[in-house]
Amino acid sequence: MGDRSIPNATKRSQPMLVPMSRPDIGQQEIELVNQVLRTPFLSIGPMIQRFEQDMARYVGTQHAIGVSSGTAGLHLCLRAAGIGEGHEVITTPFSFVSSANVMLYERAQPVFVDIEPDSLNIDPQRIEDALTRHTRAILPVHAFGQPADMDPILDVARRHSLWVIEDACEAIGAEYKGRKAGTLSDVAVFAFYPNKQMTTGEGGMIVTDRDDWDALFRSLRNQGRDVFDAWLNHTRLGYNYRLDEMSAALGVAQLGRIEELLAKRQRVAQMYNERLEEVEGVTIPFVVPTTTRMSWFVYVIRLAIEIDRNKVMGELGERGIPSRPYFTPIHLQPFYRQMFGYREGDFPVTESVAQSVLALPFHGSVTVEQVDYVCENLSDVTAHS
Repeated sequence: MGDRSIPNATKRSQPMLVPMSRPDIGQQEIELVNQVLRTPFLSIGPMIQRFEQDMARYVGTQHAIGVSSGTAGLHLCLRAAGIGEGHEVITTPFSFVSSANVMLYERAQPVFVDIEPDSLNIDPQRIEDALTRHTRAILPVHAFGQPADMDPILDVARRHSLWVIEDACEAIGAEYKGRKAGTLSDVAVFAFYPNKQMTTGEGGMIVTDRDDWDALFRSLRNQGRDVFDAWLNHTRLGYNYRLDEMSAALGVAQLGRIEELLAKRQRVAQMYNERLEEVEGVTIPFVVPTTTRMSWFVYVIRLAIEIDRNKVMGELGERGIPSRPYFTPIHLQPFYRQMFGYREGDFPVTESVAQSVLALPFHGSVTVEQVDYVCENLSDVTAHS
């Protein structure tokens, strides 16, 4: 039996309002955006080129291509890999829905493989059994900033001549066995929504070492125009997936601070870990041995099966503490149930995890007082739930 008390917890007569997430925007970000606004270049200008060069250098790839979102980036990766109607892509059901939706954009089918209970990532040992003659790629997701176990995934891909597309949208700066997320596959995608480790407001980045795909991505994001096409000539079907110059300016400034941003989130995660590791009914996030650097996207605990999660969320909300069930399994989303006939019990590990996970308020500016307040109240609420 663990100690339910939280050291140095602050008792309050009025609720403290704790934000769920918050972007970390400083003076450098403001100055660079203003710099763009003083130029005639609001799209496809020098700032996106600078952001791409900085990102390629940081990640360690030959190329980086800015796009309008992580979803857009994943979609273009499937196009580059030739994924189309009748093809299958192996992926995880424990993710944000877009990682599977992009396959449907190309009339391909996501084939889900259950997850590992500790890392919460796709279980490499189950992948081979899910392969068919229609399988063309594997799309692992680095859930919550923890890299999937990539070496066995890459081994399966090599033996069956499959593409590997990393969904690293939640994992900027993460490392797997000392190698950076984004360098572990044929191509990878990062995303920069406001709750991410770094933000451009909306936006994403594709990274790859393939010269041919670099040129293709730049064409596809810009309505199919090639670099040598005449004005309004379009070589192929493309999309408006460009990243604007103001967003790129935010990215340049945020990437310049990336180690600071990651360290601040690591500090908050460590505070939560220290306060919650002995709380009965609460399991703190588990960092697996292959993860040599965790990139903390969210802070997600797991509640014991006997604890009523909805009641916990409701009571925390009444005390000014937001929380979220993170994630709802993709295969149990209404659209996927209707389209593919999925039902409860299809992926038991994913479903068990999804019923117990709870994301707590988390960003780099969370204070000690706020962490104490969240943990004190979580301990109190779970004791009575």
